[in-house]
Amino acid sequence: MDMNAAYQLFIHEVFPNARIIIDRFHIVQLLGRALDQARIATLKQIQNHHLRTYKVLKSQWRLFHKANPDAQHVRYLFGLNEYMSEQNALDIALDKYPELKQVYGTYISLHDALTNRDTRAFWRILDTYKPTGSPMDTAISTLYKNRRGVLAATASPRSNGPIEGVNRLIKSLKRSCFGFGNQENFFNRIYQLTA
Repeated sequence: MDMNAAYQLFIHEVFPNARIIIDRFHIVQLLGRALDQARIATLKQIQNHHLRTYKVLKSQWRLFHKANPDAQHVRYLFGLNEYMSEQNALDIALDKYPELKQVYGTYISLHDALTNRDTRAFWRILDTYKPTGSPMDTAISTLYKNRRGVLAATASPRSNGPIEGVNRLIKSLKRSCFGFGNQENFFNRIYQLTA
């Protein structure tokens, strides 16, 4: 399940023997939002929109979410309009803003620990985290509030990721089609998308 407190209040009433597992998808999503909020706050500090730092933060936002940015291969980065490796682009922004670098480091460390199902490393990072006044503080405190479910997530092989992906496809379909004349056509289109 996700970290919605309302669900957790009644889940044990309906399923008394249930073991709550916070889905890894939702944990990464929470950490990713905190990283994006820190990136956007840093972006707003830059007055000159022609600086390389601004261009990296604005146009290359996907690089900040990559678990292993490519440091070997040089390629053309649109928005930045230069040839460089992904790691070099990240370094342009992170070296100039240490607060963002700390948030990014926390995000990557927690993401790696979660991906590798390393429960000890995950909790070591959370236990040694020092608040910095960044959006990551809120994400970390949310993980602490849901400690038992998050701990189960680091050990469990189960994931909501595929279901969340199908839900997103259905919502995108509904938005793009403005509805269907009959429900059977709608279901047929969903089957086509998800097959």
